[in-house]
Amino acid sequence: MEAAIPLGLALPRSSTGICSFSVLLKSSPKPSLGCFGRVPRKPALFPPRAVSEDRADATPQWQLDFLGTGAGSPDPLDKEEEEEGEELLPAEATDWCVRARHSALRSIEARGLAPSLQRMVSTPRKKKKKTKAAKKKDLKKAAAELKRRKKQLDADLEDDDGDEGGDEDVVDDLRDMDDLELRVAQFADGMFDEKRQRNREAFVQTLSRFSAAPSNRSKEVSLNRSIVQAQTADEVLALAAEVIADVAKGLSPSPLTPLNIATALHRIAKNMEAVSMMQTHRLAFARQRDMSMLVGLAMVALPECSPQGVSNIAWALSKIGGDLLYQSEMGRIADVAITKVQEFNAQNVANVAGAFASMRQSAPGLFSALAQRAAQILQTFKEQELAQFLWGCASLNECPHPLLDALDAAFQNDSRFQCHVADVTSSMHQEMDRPLNFSRDQIGNIAWSYAVIGQMDRPFFLHVWRTLSQFEEQRVSDQYREDMMFASQVYLANQSLKLEYPNLGLGLRSDLEEKITRAGKSKRFNQKTTSSFQKEVGRLLYSTGHEWVREYAIDGYTVDAVLVDEKLAFEIDGPTHFSRNLGTPLGHTSLKRRYITASGWKLVSLSLQEVSHMLTAICDINWQSF
Repeated sequence: MEAAIPLGLALPRSSTGICSFSVLLKSSPKPSLGCFGRVPRKPALFPPRAVSEDRADATPQWQLDFLGTGAGSPDPLDKEEEEEGEELLPAEATDWCVRARHSALRSIEARGLAPSLQRMVSTPRKKKKKTKAAKKKDLKKAAAELKRRKKQLDADLEDDDGDEGGDEDVVDDLRDMDDLELRVAQFADGMFDEKRQRNREAFVQTLSRFSAAPSNRSKEVSLNRSIVQAQTADEVLALAAEVIADVAKGLSPSPLTPLNIATALHRIAKNMEAVSMMQTHRLAFARQRDMSMLVGLAMVALPECSPQGVSNIAWALSKIGGDLLYQSEMGRIADVAITKVQEFNAQNVANVAGAFASMRQSAPGLFSALAQRAAQILQTFKEQELAQFLWGCASLNECPHPLLDALDAAFQNDSRFQCHVADVTSSMHQEMDRPLNFSRDQIGNIAWSYAVIGQMDRPFFLHVWRTLSQFEEQRVSDQYREDMMFASQVYLANQSLKLEYPNLGLGLRSDLEEKITRAGKSKRFNQKTTSSFQKEVGRLLYSTGHEWVREYAIDGYTVDAVLVDEKLAFEIDGPTHFSRNLGTPLGHTSLKRRYITASGWKLVSLSLQEVSHMLTAICDINWQSF
């Protein structure tokens, strides 16, 4: 460093009289203010730059942020050092804010509050987003790890063929998962898969509290009484939801036993029936969160339910959801009912069959077991239960051969059959030789059922059919739906007898047949509607050039389109003609097809889905031709 200029040396001046700094700039790295009359201080022992760098390395970043100085700006403490070696400008000498922060920092450190201040000042670091290349690398790594685990599991399975335990469950779970699920399971070292397993275990544990805990008889009875006394479906659901919430919070033992769960569902459905709740309102009620939870608990507790509980749950779901909901739940009920069918009584058999029939839920294995059980306990059946079970079997096109054989063997004397307009509630076993008091509607159901399953030459049916002669003095009106249902059922059975069993000679008398035919063909409850899809099919048929007649009546049935001269009938069957789970034709559809064929028509019957595919193919062909 060059030596400073002595004070006594005269400064060169310009022509204007102002001292020039040209000489000072050449002789000193920083200009001296001696020309303004101030005396320079002694030179610092260390260069100011070096001191600032050492302090910056020692001072934490959070302190620099608090003091308002970044990594690239000098520390105010360094300025005090610099003041010893060189002169400060007036603006720098008035930095009182930074000095106040220094004082505050020293006071905070003295009180031991530095960690709290550090948490307040420090800003969380942002995680760097992975690039596409990094994501692909993670996916490849996960796939490789997945293959390695599969090979290892296969090798372990081959080594331990005779072992049984949790490893087989792990292997089955991995094989059941698709590729996407397996990849997701490997992310973050299996964190997502572990979380899913924990959630499942927690849910199962929560549900297990409802049945695994010891019982409290007083609470169970009190809850059951409250459920039975509830006047509306909402009240019953509120009671059940309150108990479910309490059990989830730790209430043990749970008063919501399998009996109370079945009772709650049964009372909900019964209260809906009492007020004739609309189907749309029932569906909205069924989609509530609390209702879904209650149904889920019923499915968990189903194996522990009594036969009456299984019957009540099946009946309740049929009334709440109709044929639109609870398809998987009814499948589970069928599986459990088969295991308990030997404990069913006549009411259980009739209610379960009626529930499945009203929901269009086919269950061939269940109905075969129910038919065998019904044949075993035939003498305990009431007239209404017998008619309901036969109707349920016929609706799903399931023929109960064991029950039909038992009926033919048990009731061989037609003098034991009578018919009454009012319902009779006595059971068959109370008086073995008493007449069977069937009501009018029960006879209609039995007659229609035998016509559907094609067993009208059975002795039991012949005895029931002959009782219709007692209706000579009874009025059948076309003003009431019940009369119309009875008239249509008897009319179809009578027509089937004349077409398929003419040798029996069991047609109705002419006057009674005329009365029932007139009531059955009334338009009051038989108004036909033509959908836009049917109109489109009609236009397509007209385009063929043949003289198709739409909505053609063949006795008691209406066919979508016919060619009268060729005796060709074309029928489109919608979803209501088939079971909702298996897609098999229902009983009334089978009877209609058999009846039209027996009438001498060549029937071409297609489902709605088949016709839709056919129309799409025709449109594609026409489009390609253009």
